[in-house]
Amino acid sequence: MEAKRIVVKVGTSTLTHESGRLNLRRVEQLVKVLCDLNNSGKEIILVSSGAIGVGVGKLGLKKRPSENRKKQAVAAVGQCELMFIYDKLFGEYNHNIAQILLTKYAVETEEKKQHVVNTVDTLIEMGIIPIINENDTVAIDELDGENFGDNDRLSAIVADIVNADLLIMLTDIDGLYTSNPRNNPNAEKIEIVEEITDDIRTMAGGTGSSRGTGGMITKIIAADYATSRGIECCIMNGETPKRLYDLFDGKKIGTLFKAKK
Repeated sequence: MEAKRIVVKVGTSTLTHESGRLNLRRVEQLVKVLCDLNNSGKEIILVSSGAIGVGVGKLGLKKRPSENRKKQAVAAVGQCELMFIYDKLFGEYNHNIAQILLTKYAVETEEKKQHVVNTVDTLIEMGIIPIINENDTVAIDELDGENFGDNDRLSAIVADIVNADLLIMLTDIDGLYTSNPRNNPNAEKIEIVEEITDDIRTMAGGTGSSRGTGGMITKIIAADYATSRGIECCIMNGETPKRLYDLFDGKKIGTLFKAKK
């Protein structure tokens, strides 16, 4: 697959164990692959969920808090831990990273969008990998689902404003199926989607894991947003980050959503 500027979105369910603690082996593998892809000349922008999920694990909480003020506090703890781990792991492969925390207000006008683009472009020019997350610590609207809504949509918006060639969403399922494969053993994976229709949206019904906020439907909405703006999108399982190599080698990985011409 030919793509130079790539936005990779990784969800909480991919980054963490059921306990909420970071899945260090998987994160290490992901970082190694992203560094290698960057070394090959690809421009990598990582959109990473996980602040609240990691915060829950670090604080030893039994579940995600329901109150916004507690979500904000947990996100503040988790974001610090998340970036500490990313900085350490990317540093082991001689790559510098930068944190960008966004709210919907940061991209509500063309002028504000351009500020974000300028920052991302400059970081990439300097050989720095931007890591973007929604600012859960201050964005109360986001915690209520009214800001970007989730990092799936955020990743599509980022892909659009930075003029990415490809959006990859790593999740805990192999792609889009005709029905939920966890409930229906006869469900079939769809390898290529030429156009996102109402039938496709119906197939994507349901929510994600208890550690994240999204599900397949939020990824379809994000894919629709990206493809309508000329950006191809792939939803694939993030359990084995090395499969990203297979994707770029042209193998059929996950579900590929074709960009609208």
